[in-house]
Amino acid sequence: MIPSEAELGQSFEVSRTVVRQALQDLTYQGLVVRQKGKGTFVAQPKIASRGLVQSLEGFYQELAERGVPVVNQVLEQVLVPADSEVASNLGLERLTPVVKLVRLRFVEGEPIVLVTSYLPYERCRSLIQADLQKRSLYAFLDEECGLKLGRGTRSIEAVLAGEAEAKLLKLKVGAPLIRLRSVSYTADGAALEYFDALFRGDRSSFEVEIMAIAGHGERRARRTR
Repeated sequence: MIPSEAELGQSFEVSRTVVRQALQDLTYQGLVVRQKGKGTFVAQPKIASRGLVQSLEGFYQELAERGVPVVNQVLEQVLVPADSEVASNLGLERLTPVVKLVRLRFVEGEPIVLVTSYLPYERCRSLIQADLQKRSLYAFLDEECGLKLGRGTRSIEAVLAGEAEAKLLKLKVGAPLIRLRSVSYTADGAALEYFDALFRGDRSSFEVEIMAIAGHGERRARRTR
């Protein structure tokens, strides 16, 4: 907890209005958290994902390579018939058997992301009994099923936490979440996984590398001459 508004004003010899505005700015930046009736606290640092949005690397894999342990709590690992949304994303007929895998992922003992994955049962039958508590799904698919990812599509959006996900992620209902949805394909072009992941907005950030389009500057120069 940081000092009160009055204490900060006295320490820096500024008015309480100035202190209040400064704290509001820090709150917007996500650097402090204000709790009614308790005070203002330094916010926990966000877990930055550097490759999850723009590569096929998984959350578990990425953090493990950086020395950050991830623990999976498997909430569901069952065989279900594909509904319309799942079937459409995986290129299957509706009601085709798929493995549904729901994992709550913890970093340093704190729940960070809730992931629901669907995979065609015919392509990875052994997944239904796999122990994924401390193992990457993609590593299992590669090593046990001989399935390697070749490409994928991912979308990202901001959503609000409902009752179920708020309870699991230890948040208030309506807290901000980052929703990441993905379809991954093997080298032969067949869809292998469709997942819907909900990341805590207060603990997650994503970094994306961007590059200039080759020849863009040259084309613009020609148009201006």
